[in-house]
Amino acid sequence: MDKLHITGGNRLQGEIAISGAKNAALPILCAALLTRDPVTITNVPDLKDTRTLLELLGTMGVKTKVEGDTVHLDASEITAPYASYELVKTMRASVLVLGPLTARCGEAKVSLPGGCGIGARPVDQHIKGLQAMGAEVRVEHGYMLATAKRLKGARIVTDMVTVTGTENLLMAACLADGETVIENAAREPEVVDLANCLIAMGAQISGAGTDIIRVRGVERLHGATHSVMPDRIETGTYLCAAAVTGGNVRLTHTSSAYLDAVIDKLMDAGCEIGIERDAIRLQAPARLNSVSIRTAPYPAFPTDMQAQFMAINSVANGTATIRETIFENRYMHAVELQRLGADISIDGNMAVVRGVERLQCATVMATDLRASASLVIAALVAEGESTIDRIYHLDRGYEKLEAKLAALGAQVRRGRGN
Repeated sequence: MDKLHITGGNRLQGEIAISGAKNAALPILCAALLTRDPVTITNVPDLKDTRTLLELLGTMGVKTKVEGDTVHLDASEITAPYASYELVKTMRASVLVLGPLTARCGEAKVSLPGGCGIGARPVDQHIKGLQAMGAEVRVEHGYMLATAKRLKGARIVTDMVTVTGTENLLMAACLADGETVIENAAREPEVVDLANCLIAMGAQISGAGTDIIRVRGVERLHGATHSVMPDRIETGTYLCAAAVTGGNVRLTHTSSAYLDAVIDKLMDAGCEIGIERDAIRLQAPARLNSVSIRTAPYPAFPTDMQAQFMAINSVANGTATIRETIFENRYMHAVELQRLGADISIDGNMAVVRGVERLQCATVMATDLRASASLVIAALVAEGESTIDRIYHLDRGYEKLEAKLAALGAQVRRGRGN
């Protein structure tokens, strides 16, 4: 099993390019199921999750061809509208095939995703929405079975803001008969990016990026070419890595448009931020000031950046509080940060982080994708060489992590071990 070895103490400096957004690429790749025509998606990151999804689409009969960061998909013949537990269990986003398959094929059999390391993420809103559109959905032996001659437009009010639920229902509604209105919809930029891809394919969508999305169903969608948006969480992660090391970096192929809450907090911490058309510059002070955060759905502070800010607060000047309101189990990285010498106490959904002068090297274990990133950030300033185990989590969401960090001057290498 691969491990990451990081020797702390180096100031990050230089320039790297940000990859396409994992959380946008996955639903956009699923959107290819909605048409018989070829679809080309560019700026697709080479990640474990994207490779898993392409493997899943291949089992359904979709022909895929990867050329660098470009993926060509041909779903002219869907031979098996089926997503097995073996693939779905490795990546929850596989549930995003449910809506497109039901709308295009009139049937779908998709495994329930099961539990998740950062807490429960139920699919009941997906099922409720499809049922509102006239689908018959039942759960048998761990699988969701959906059937519908043709979905019907409906008013859907989700009980909670759910990104994948919004995306699944948005895709399904594109081929439904009549108008579908999704209320309490997720407003994330990745939802907007999916909507833009669907519009390029001929869908009639308005309101993406607001909490009410309207979709006028069409008879068929056609092929299109679409470029995936830059990864705002990868961008935020490298900004935090540079900030904690007192660094000076320029991140290209990205945008500040989706990162207001993160950039505001980095500026509060003492960083100087420069915004360019498709790049962000950060210059950090010798030591950061602590910043308190509260996670909430977009456009508020993203839960996917909570762990990274816990890491930088660990060595910042002062005390910070962190309130996690999205996932009930998302502080598992705190114990590992404590192994590095962080002073963190947890009470329910609140963490109190008291900055210390320095962290010490240790062997730590990644528990989920963003927790892994927080351990990398902490290791960059810890004294000595730290080892991060279970970095397959990192490979799910960060393309060429060690190469990008090395390009900025970090001492990092990948190794293998039991």
